[in-house]
Amino acid sequence: MIRKDVLKEIIVLNQNTDFSSVLKRDSELPLDSGKIISVTGVRRCGKTYLLLHGMKNLLERKIDKSNLVYINFEDERLYLETGELDLILQAYMELYPDNELKNVYFFFDEIQNLPGWEKFVRRLYDTVSRHIIITGSNSKMLGSDIAGSLRGRNINIELFPLSFREYLQFKNIDNNLYLPAGKAVIINSMRDYLINGGFPEVINTGFHQKILQDYFYVMLYKDLIERYNIKNVAALKYFLNRIVISTGKPASIHKIYNELKSAGYKISKDSLYLFADYAETAYFSFRLSKFNYSFIKQEQSEKKIYFIDNGLLNSLTWQFSDNFGSLLENVVFLHLHRRYRNNLFFYKEQTECDFVVFDKDKPADLIQVSYDISNKATLAREISGLENAAEYFNIRKGKIITLDSELETFISSKGVEIETIPVYKWLLQEGS
Repeated sequence: MIRKDVLKEIIVLNQNTDFSSVLKRDSELPLDSGKIISVTGVRRCGKTYLLLHGMKNLLERKIDKSNLVYINFEDERLYLETGELDLILQAYMELYPDNELKNVYFFFDEIQNLPGWEKFVRRLYDTVSRHIIITGSNSKMLGSDIAGSLRGRNINIELFPLSFREYLQFKNIDNNLYLPAGKAVIINSMRDYLINGGFPEVINTGFHQKILQDYFYVMLYKDLIERYNIKNVAALKYFLNRIVISTGKPASIHKIYNELKSAGYKISKDSLYLFADYAETAYFSFRLSKFNYSFIKQEQSEKKIYFIDNGLLNSLTWQFSDNFGSLLENVVFLHLHRRYRNNLFFYKEQTECDFVVFDKDKPADLIQVSYDISNKATLAREISGLENAAEYFNIRKGKIITLDSELETFISSKGVEIETIPVYKWLLQEGS
């Protein structure tokens, strides 16, 4: 059978991958957890390399390469239907009839492209092997299907484009801030990171704009239009463009609806709310809620929009090319979102505090982001935002994250301890 022969070729070829250039990420796969490991994240953020690093680790532990099966379901040679998934096992057993399947590590990349993958993975886990690692570019699809079909059998890891620490590692830059020469390189790298973002493929290339624009079109057509069968493509493109230019600002569905209506587009508000959900599940953008102790009011409150990557953002619009304040705030959000997910909000009453971090149900940290605080009026505005938030949440400390300015920690006129810290130092702090 041709498909089985193709599977054999893919299995053997991937077992002989050269892993020497595969770099370590901050996230690691718990390969021996006895759970199905699911890795979700935006396209091209490095999910495949995380799997390859997992395979590299296994080989270093002297696991024989014949016990590794890696299949990328975006391979154009694979057109497996739901009833043909057993061909994967058949192909493997014909290649290695003496191997025990319970010892095989299965790595399935972009598994959302495989019809009926949930039942196949569950059966594989229940009857064949407890070593299964899967990736997908859609958080809701994998999350909901795993929750319904796998019921406690999995551990999920969300992967993002490179953090600043990883960015330095990929560029082979020492992150030791106590070396004077190294510190200058780190600061310059921070400026590059703000503009070019952290998609691994573009780190050391001069063609990042074109590559990132190609990423966007693949996300647009594969992760949105095709996956959700969207017919009103023009309205979707307009909506996504509004999300792009709204990065770091509140975005009103009602306002976008009126704009589309005035421009002659026929679309319902419900469709726009779905577009917002789709963009988030595809890791295109994120919504940050204004904090309110009432959950209902919080859900109904305005939402600020943040974007998956600064480089991708700059490839889609010139609006942020000189707006380093918004780029800095987006980087800070992404770092906080990696750590705190749904325990992150912004505060806005008389003044605004950019980020409020919660530890379970208690406010734990207040953060303002300001590119430059050399102007006294700017510094006073940031302090006022922290003071009002501190009073509301009954916290007596907060921080202002800047590009490269740092002041001695001080107590404000209202008794709030305020730390100012450059973003590169904050991002590199252990546990920050």
